[in-house]
Amino acid sequence: MELIFLGADHEVTGSCHMVKAAGMNMLIDCGMEQGEDVYENQEIPVHASEIDCVLLTHAHIDHSGLLPLLYAKGFRGQVYATRATCDLCQIMLRDSAHIQEFEAEWRNRKGKRAGKPEFIPLYTMDDAVGLLEQLVACEYNEMVDIAEGIQARFSDVGHLLGSASIELWISEDKEERKLVFSGDVGNLDQPLIKDPQYLDTADYVVMESTYGDRIHSDVRVDYVKELTEVIQKTFDRGGNVVIPSFAVGRTQEMLYFIRKIKEDRLIRGHEGFKVYVDSPLAIEATNIFNKYKYSCFDKEATELLEKGIDPIKFQGLTVSVTSADSKLINFDQEPKVIISASGMCEAGRIRHHLKHNLWRPECTILFVGYQSGGTLGRALLDGMSTVKLFGETIEVKAEIKKLDGISGHADKTGLLKWIDSFDPKPKKVFIVHGEDSVCDHFVSCLKEEHGMDASAPYSGAVYDMKTDSWVSEGVRILKRREKSAAKKANTVFARLLAAGERLMALIRKNEGSANKDLARMADQINMLCDKWER
Repeated sequence: MELIFLGADHEVTGSCHMVKAAGMNMLIDCGMEQGEDVYENQEIPVHASEIDCVLLTHAHIDHSGLLPLLYAKGFRGQVYATRATCDLCQIMLRDSAHIQEFEAEWRNRKGKRAGKPEFIPLYTMDDAVGLLEQLVACEYNEMVDIAEGIQARFSDVGHLLGSASIELWISEDKEERKLVFSGDVGNLDQPLIKDPQYLDTADYVVMESTYGDRIHSDVRVDYVKELTEVIQKTFDRGGNVVIPSFAVGRTQEMLYFIRKIKEDRLIRGHEGFKVYVDSPLAIEATNIFNKYKYSCFDKEATELLEKGIDPIKFQGLTVSVTSADSKLINFDQEPKVIISASGMCEAGRIRHHLKHNLWRPECTILFVGYQSGGTLGRALLDGMSTVKLFGETIEVKAEIKKLDGISGHADKTGLLKWIDSFDPKPKKVFIVHGEDSVCDHFVSCLKEEHGMDASAPYSGAVYDMKTDSWVSEGVRILKRREKSAAKKANTVFARLLAAGERLMALIRKNEGSANKDLARMADQINMLCDKWER
């Protein structure tokens, strides 16, 4: 009955944990690392084909983004998630696969001229589509039978549409344990979605700590007022407000605020101003938000719906689906709001809008979400004076601002409220999903101020829940800085090796099968070897 820590340990992104119990190998999340990471993550200790299932806390790419890669390596189990998370994954993982393929195609066009080896995408659209067929939609607060001896329940944690904490009940050899994964704990009083649901019992808790060292302002920020001031000031000097925004969650919140600004006629002299949402993913996500508006929206948003008011639609809203639509935005000379992804400016159409607006002192680049270290978004907030976009050096003359306080993550106070809801206290609390120093800070707080047995394991750590003891403390290996992003590429040969490992796992899995089937398999493998033997 082991809990294994693999990703987002002393780091914010790449969430991935494994539970080995009741004869099952289960992953909780399988996320992609984003931005700059400090430590090397350890590999999943079994072949992908030996993973029986995945339980997914929510759809954000740093929690779900490597699921198609897992499929490419041989995983064929089920992926359990809430119904809204399943729908969001349908668009987000396809979008991620498109980005992987597009980047590979772009690199190969340039690399071929330079005589560089072929760049292989991390995964393909076929991998994403195959993985999406494994999704199993679950309802909030209903028990799900995963396997004999394992049950799960998803509880609304208020971070994103469909986001959840996951409770796991495990029974093995007459021993029973309850394990809770917090997922990303949501901030209080967010627009549209409900506040976090609090849990009360667990033997062990794996808990995020993104903002475990800071407190959001005690004074509730009037986001409508602050956003109005930014828009008014920028429009008055003839500029655009460019908002790098996460396509899922934050974009819909921005639309909620701007609808209120327009409804109350708060902008003077530019009353009919245009708002462009330039992200196909954000447009699709908004449609999914509308699908779940009656089941997942909070009381305030529901009251608007009951009055016949759509909380995230208004006059002057234009959506840009095609590349041609996107390019036309920059030919519009009128002051406007442009909302585009990605939120950390690492990819997507936002980079084109930065190219067209960063050099203009009359414009404002407004950040409305967390910016990981190593991202362009963080660099701009930290005062970078020039950036390189599409091979061109751009001077940063636009005003760079951040809408303080807006966050989908609970602050330290919110995290403590969530963990203090457990009564009695858990036997042990494992702190993950936070920057290196933040994890250590939050562990100290739980120990010294809340009397909890807490620790922040490193990747590779293994905890035995039967004996209540560490099997391995993990490894603390600093990540090497690559001189070129191309060196990070998977080679074709590496993909071939992965296929070979999958084949060996399949052979081992068939031990004890009928001799007739084993003979047929051996013949087919030998025929393949004969074909490729040189």
